[in-house]
Amino acid sequence: MEGTDVPTPVPISVPALVTERRFAQRLREWLEQQLQRLPGARVALPVLEEKLSRLCLPAEVPCELLCCPGAAPVPPTFPGAAHIPDLPGCCVAGSALWQTVASALGARRVARRGRVLPDGMRTPSVTLLLGQHGWVEHVDNGIRYTFDVTKCMFSPGNITEKLRVASLPCSGEVVVDLYAGIGYFTLPFLVHAGAAFVHACEWNSHALEALHRTLLLNGVRDRCHIHAGDSRQLQLRDVAHRVNLGLIPSSEQGWPVACRVLRKDTGGVLHIHHNVETPPAPAPPQSAVLLAEQGSAEAASPGGEAQQPAEDGGETLGARLRPEWRQWAEGTAARIRGLLAELHGRPWHTSVLHVEPVKSYAPHVHHLVLDLECRPGLPL
Repeated sequence: MEGTDVPTPVPISVPALVTERRFAQRLREWLEQQLQRLPGARVALPVLEEKLSRLCLPAEVPCELLCCPGAAPVPPTFPGAAHIPDLPGCCVAGSALWQTVASALGARRVARRGRVLPDGMRTPSVTLLLGQHGWVEHVDNGIRYTFDVTKCMFSPGNITEKLRVASLPCSGEVVVDLYAGIGYFTLPFLVHAGAAFVHACEWNSHALEALHRTLLLNGVRDRCHIHAGDSRQLQLRDVAHRVNLGLIPSSEQGWPVACRVLRKDTGGVLHIHHNVETPPAPAPPQSAVLLAEQGSAEAASPGGEAQQPAEDGGETLGARLRPEWRQWAEGTAARIRGLLAELHGRPWHTSVLHVEPVKSYAPHVHHLVLDLECRPGLPL
C-alpha cells in the first residue's frame, strides 16, 4: 500500500472459528488465502464489509507488508490472547497497516510471532506491532493465568497433563514444583488437586513475575513459596509428599534434588517428564487385528503383551504402553532407586504407577510423564 492508490479489497467475512483456541491458526490460514499480491510490492488486504467505513488510512501510508515464505505453522492459541491477533511470517515498517488490521478484526493489539529461542528458558520471539504491552489473561480449566506474551511462552499442548494433575489426590500434601514457569502445574496442584502447600522453583525473571501475579489472581498466593533461581541449588530437604519435574526434553538434572526434597520417613511420588524416542510401530498382522476387535487381552498392546499391573499393586501401566516407553520407565525407576539409597544409606523401593503420553513432540519423539512411587525400605 502506498500513496493514494489503495486497492479496493473484496468484501469478505472471516470464517466462523470452531474454538477460540485455534484462533491464530485459522486467522493465518485465512489471511494466506485472501491476501492478494499486486504490482509494485503492494497487497490488497480483505476486511469485513461492515468495517470498511471505519478505515482511516492517511494519504500516504508509510508501510510495506512482506509475506515471508516458509513461515513456521502456528500452534493453537488461547482465548486470553484472542484480542492480540498473531500474524507469523509478516514484517512491517510503520504502524498504519496494523491499525487497519486491528480495526478490521475488532482487536486492540497485534503481535508477530517467531520461533521459540533455544536459550534454556524457551523465550518466545514475539514482537508487539500495535499496543502498549503484551500482558494477557487466559482461563484454563477454571484457572486464570496472566503473562506477557512477548516474554513468556504458553504451551496449550500440555492441557491433558494439566487436567490430569488437577485430578490427582493431593489433599493435605506438600508439593515441590521444580520447573514452575508461569504456573502451568503449580496452579492445578493448588486450585483443584487440594495440595496444602507448593514450593515453586523458577529462574526466569519474567516467568516469576507472571507466576506471582497468577497466584494472586487465583487467591492462592499464601499457599505457595516461590524459590527464585536455579532449582539445582534448592536448599529444601525432607519436605515433599510429591515432586513435579516438568522439564523437557529431560528433567534428569533435577533428579538428585527431587530425591533430597522427598520426605525421608514416608517417601512420595515423583512426576518425571521426558522426551522418549519411539521408532514407528510395525503394522499388526491381520490375525492380531481380528483378535483385538474381538477383545483379546493378548492383542490389546503392540507385540501381543497383555496389560500388566505395576509393582506392589499400583496403578496398571497402559495396555498400549510401547516397549520403548516401558524400558525408559523401568530404567528411570532403577536410577532413582539408586540415588535414594545412596542419599539415605538404606534401600528404597520404587514402583512405576503410570506412564502418561502428553503429546508428540517431534517425529518419533513423545513427551511422556512417569508417575514413580518411592518408599523407604527397612534399614540394613
